Amino acid sequence: MQSSSLSTIFTEIGKMESAVSTFETTQLPQIGKRIRDNRLSAGLNLHELARLSGISAPALSLIENGKRDLRLSSLFRIAGALRVEATTFLHDQAENPLTPDTQGGSGYNLGDYQ
Repeated sequence: MQSSSLSTIFTEIGKMESAVSTFETTQLPQIGKRIRDNRLSAGLNLHELARLSGISAPALSLIENGKRDLRLSSLFRIAGALRVEATTFLHDQAENPLTPDTQGGSGYNLGDYQ
């Protein structure tokens, strides 16, 4: 593999790591806040939502505070317990930081992987 190809790969990996870091620091807390807001609107405390969702109260607290990565299965269990669509917690995201930047025109060159 050529040096320029490795450089491109490392650049792309760096962009994805940055996007994941941004997601963890900005989006997870927003999703957690939406979960908390829905829980409070439903008149439930953490322990009641824990019983309804099958997720422990400490884990729910970490999720609501954006300190724990939320698994998809957990998202659906919480949504089911709160009687809302799972997308309710995701709807206000203006952009998806995990979407690759395709505006630069370069995209991915998978020719090196054939």
